[in-house]
Amino acid sequence: MRFAQLGATGVYVSRIALGTMTFGGAGRQPWDTIGALDLTAADQLLGVALDHGVNLIDTADMYADGECESMLGRLLAKRRDDVVLATKLAARMGTGPNHVGLSRLHVMRALEDSLRRLRTDHIDLYQIHSADPITPIEETLSALDDAVRQGKIRYIGASNLAAWQFAKALGVADRRGLSRFVASQSYYSLAGRDIEAELVPLLTEENVGLLVWSPLAGGFLTGKFDRSGGTEANARRSSADLPPVDKDRAYDIIDVLRDIADRRGTTIARVALAWVLAQPPVTSVIVGARRPAQLTDNLGALELELSTDDLRRLDEASRTPLGYPGWMQAGVATWRHPQTA
Repeated sequence: MRFAQLGATGVYVSRIALGTMTFGGAGRQPWDTIGALDLTAADQLLGVALDHGVNLIDTADMYADGECESMLGRLLAKRRDDVVLATKLAARMGTGPNHVGLSRLHVMRALEDSLRRLRTDHIDLYQIHSADPITPIEETLSALDDAVRQGKIRYIGASNLAAWQFAKALGVADRRGLSRFVASQSYYSLAGRDIEAELVPLLTEENVGLLVWSPLAGGFLTGKFDRSGGTEANARRSSADLPPVDKDRAYDIIDVLRDIADRRGTTIARVALAWVLAQPPVTSVIVGARRPAQLTDNLGALELELSTDDLRRLDEASRTPLGYPGWMQAGVATWRHPQTA
C-alpha cells in the first residue's frame, strides 16, 4: 500500500480507500441494487482491505438508512485505531422538518447519532455530504468547529460542492478562525472530468486533499459494458444510471482502456483506476465492492504504472473541452511569453 498526506494535515491515508455503500440495506431500495451485503460479507471485504494496508474507510449516515454505520461500528471494534474513519451528513435521516440539512440543530444530532452507530467517541473526517441551500455556511462551520474543539471530530471535509461554494467555505473559516475543510470528496473519472475546470485548481492552490468517489463511473468503466448494449445482468449500472455519462464518448474511452489492458495483461478496471491515481491532485481513490475478488482486483491498480503514451492516449480520449473562461484564460496565458521566430 502507498500513502498520501491528507491536504495540509499531518495525517497519511491509503491511496485506495474502502467505500462502504454496499454494506446493509437488504430488502430496501436502492440499497438492494447497490449491494445489501450482510455482516459476514461486509466483514470479508473489510478484512481484505485492512490486510492490503487500506486505512481510510468511508461511509455516510444515509447509507442503508444508518445500517451501514451500525455494521461498521460492530466490525471495526478492536480495529478502530487502525483506520481513519470518515462519514458524512446532510441527507434526510427522519421524517421531521429538521432531520435533514446542515443546520446547527441537525449537525449536532447527526453527529451524536453517527458516533453511537459507529461505537466510537470520535470521527476522524466528518464531511458534509452536499451543500444546504437553506442554512448559511457560517452556521454549519461554527457547529462543526465546536465539535472539533470538543474532540468529537478530528478534521472536517465536504463532498459534492461546486468550486465557488468550497472557496466561500474556506474564506468564512479563515475570516472567523474556524476549522477548515481539509478534503473534498468529489466524483472524478475518465468519463467525468468536470472538476478539472475549477475545483481541482482551487484544491491545489489551497492544499486541500481530493478524495475521489466513483472512479469507475458507477461501474461503466469496468469492461462490463460495450456498444452492443451487453452488460452483466446484476451490474448496478443496468438499473441505476449514476453518475450520468455520455455513453458514446465513454465507449471511445473503453476502447482505449481495453487496448491498454490487453497489451499490459491486466483488467480494464485497473487501468481506469490507475489513470485516476496518476492525476497529481488525487489523494485517495474510494472503491466499493460486493465481492472480495472485485476489491482485490481494484487494489491491484496500485501496482500498475501507466506509461507516458498510455496516459496520453487516455487523456486524448477523455479530455473535456475547455469552457469559458477557461479557453480565454488559456489564450491570455500566452501573452506572458515572448514569441520566438
